[in-house]
Amino acid sequence: MSSLTIRNLRKSFGAVEVLKGINIEAQAGEFIALVGPSGCGKSTLLAMIAGLETVSEGEIRIGDRLVNSVAPKDRDIAMVFQSYALYPTMTVRENITFGMESRGVPKPQRDEAVKRVSALLQIEPLLGRKPGQLSGGQRQRVAMGRALVRDPKLFLFDEPLSNLDAKLRVDMRTEIKKLHHRVGKTTVYVTHDQVEAMTLASRIAVMHQGQVQQFDEPQTVYDRPANMFVAGFMGSPAMNFIPAEVGTDTDGKPAVSIKTAGASTTMLALHEGVSGISTRNVILGVRPEHIFRYSPELKAAKPSIAKVDAPVEMVEPTGAETIGFMRFGDLEVVGRFDPDEAPRMGETITLGIDMSHACLFDPITKKLL
Repeated sequence: MSSLTIRNLRKSFGAVEVLKGINIEAQAGEFIALVGPSGCGKSTLLAMIAGLETVSEGEIRIGDRLVNSVAPKDRDIAMVFQSYALYPTMTVRENITFGMESRGVPKPQRDEAVKRVSALLQIEPLLGRKPGQLSGGQRQRVAMGRALVRDPKLFLFDEPLSNLDAKLRVDMRTEIKKLHHRVGKTTVYVTHDQVEAMTLASRIAVMHQGQVQQFDEPQTVYDRPANMFVAGFMGSPAMNFIPAEVGTDTDGKPAVSIKTAGASTTMLALHEGVSGISTRNVILGVRPEHIFRYSPELKAAKPSIAKVDAPVEMVEPTGAETIGFMRFGDLEVVGRFDPDEAPRMGETITLGIDMSHACLFDPITKKLL
């Protein structure tokens, strides 16, 4: 296994700079996800790691080896593409062994590699079929098998599940996670799907406009986002952003009041760790799962819960939960509710907001305070 080190990496296409000083380090055996919206530079970064794009500035190291000028075939990597990239006239076995045969690997070794990988991916019955006879999930398994027979230092995945339907994406996501635990290879995985990033990766690099906004463990990225972009991108439905003012409640403890027009001026107490905030105007960030139907029992069990009344504009039942859309003055907020306690359209509900999970952002810099 090898580590991956990316230092001050820049990439320009003419006058357009698409990567602006990327710094990422993956430990040997680690699973890193590059996540962000379309056009953020994540696929370009993966192509540079693979050697398919040149480096404008900075360096890429696989283990201790600088690979900026090393040809893709000599980097000892394996890449799984979004489009599967299988040869349609070859059988599954031939697709898996084609690269090995091109490198002159003896047939007994090829046969042993196919046996090992097909058992690992449970594709033994498919070895005699051609790609046109396979489902999308089966084709993706074959694409992974072709990468696995190489036993590379580094695995690169470029949005491998985006062509699959929702249920198959979940199934294949589980398979990829199991596969990583079995083989233990350093993996870089590109996706625009933040759920894939959260469930698969040991660390996530959230990218936007050619820069890494935050690089940390999934739960840290989710609970303590570095800025409002990360907070809004990670999580579905997205975090609520509410203009507010910092002050104190009747007990002299730190609190915020909602600033949106027509909303209640009820002071929402902040958690004890919030102190020394120099700005009065803030953006209060609250995730939908921390907005729910208020009850005195919840308040007694968790003093950090604040209470506010809000009319319900719309509800969306999803089965396991109900998404509610409420109105804070001229601002819409979203909450998650247990179906048994779901609000009804048109009613005014007393909401509980768990302020122990609230985030405060600077309205100018958009950074977490």
